[in-house]
Amino acid sequence: MTIGFQAAARLASRRIGRAAARWRAGVRGSLLGIALCAAAARGLRAEGLAASPPMGWNSWDAYGFTIDEADFKANATVLAQFRDHGWRYAVIDEGWYMRDPSGGNLESRHYQLDDSGRLVPSVNRFPSAAGGAGLRPLADWTHAQGLKLGIHILRGIPRAAVRANARIAGSTFRAADAADETDTCPWDEGNYGVRDNAAGQAYYDSIFRLYASWGIDFVKVDCIAAHPYRPTEIRQIATAIRRAGRPLVLSLSPGPTAIAHATEVARYAQLWRISNDVWDGWTFEHTAASGDFPNGIRDAFDHLADWAGHARPGQWPDADMLPWGVLAPHPGWGEPRATRLSAAEQQTQFVLWAIARSPLILGCNLTRLDELTRSLVTNRALIDLDQGAWHSHPVTGLPPGHDNLRAWIATPSRAHRGEAVLAIFNVGAEPVSVQMPWSALGVQAPPRSVADLMTGAPVASAATVDVQLPAHASVVYRLD
Repeated sequence: MTIGFQAAARLASRRIGRAAARWRAGVRGSLLGIALCAAAARGLRAEGLAASPPMGWNSWDAYGFTIDEADFKANATVLAQFRDHGWRYAVIDEGWYMRDPSGGNLESRHYQLDDSGRLVPSVNRFPSAAGGAGLRPLADWTHAQGLKLGIHILRGIPRAAVRANARIAGSTFRAADAADETDTCPWDEGNYGVRDNAAGQAYYDSIFRLYASWGIDFVKVDCIAAHPYRPTEIRQIATAIRRAGRPLVLSLSPGPTAIAHATEVARYAQLWRISNDVWDGWTFEHTAASGDFPNGIRDAFDHLADWAGHARPGQWPDADMLPWGVLAPHPGWGEPRATRLSAAEQQTQFVLWAIARSPLILGCNLTRLDELTRSLVTNRALIDLDQGAWHSHPVTGLPPGHDNLRAWIATPSRAHRGEAVLAIFNVGAEPVSVQMPWSALGVQAPPRSVADLMTGAPVASAATVDVQLPAHASVVYRLD
């Protein structure tokens, strides 16, 4: 009885479907226009956003607050040389709205706002923004290079907007209705928090409409994923993006985002930081005053292990930037310098980020690109590992006596029988000799062949693992 009813229902459904198809064919042109308007009203659905981990460059590690239009274009021009390798996002970090980014306090930096209390680029540093153009001319230029433009904002509403009690664009609310003056970022004095009310939503709607009108592709929102975690503002921002009429990749910062919040952040953002800022050291000593800032490369092994299994299309645990090359003229932390990471440590960072499928965001001054960085950013095999359809996880239960050894294994999410990638790391300060069967490193069956993934060169003996690893060094194998 039930089967017969279902069969009849399917037949009726097919007939209705054919009739509907004939009707749709007659009115397709009208419906297309309606659908486009409806999509804009919904803010466009986010399917396909960040289908693979975003790759690009961010200005903070080399320029801090001081990036200007000329420096941005110089770096983006170099980045465009590598766009066919996947490096697409050019991100202007904090400070694009400061008239004097070298000012010692909030007042002397002179934040630039429009009449609606929204931050706008400072024309003395971004001259193409003159006449109220905002970042639209720079976005057009960036897109013409085959790149995507990103910006950094601090969550909340500028204090100056609240002092002026500016009217929020597109609403009857004013800034004071949206501001939570009891909530400020503990390490940045620029903004008040935003209330979880209609005025707060209206403010976020207004700024993301502005960013959409500029042609922005990526927004990094700071002081929201941790220190403190602000789920109400994350939700408001995601809602504003949906309403803005343009797909925008949302990045939440800083970390460490708590694992307990994994489901929530993945619902609203495409990437979120899993550690505090990573800088150019293997390890750093922390005090009560410094907390967990900064992180070194060694810390990332534990953070990425905690988040293994959470990386998937459109949802990427972010291990932070790659502080390679020259960090100058005005790095966001410390004095101008060449990276303090050794060549082995830079390769290890790239291998770990790639096999764990973290976003890859360069922090160096690209106009002073060194050959090591160039060789890494053009390493197709590592990039494909990061960008491809792989499942990866750290190997547990390594043999006794190998406390400074770490290993990760990746297997394709689609059937490629026998194929895998294995990365082995020495996290210790002394060289190690690795001599063991493949099974001890999580490989279920001895591979038929082994190649060095970095170079493509075959490994002479594939019967067992036999490799010498200097301090902080790594090796990565493709197994067949």
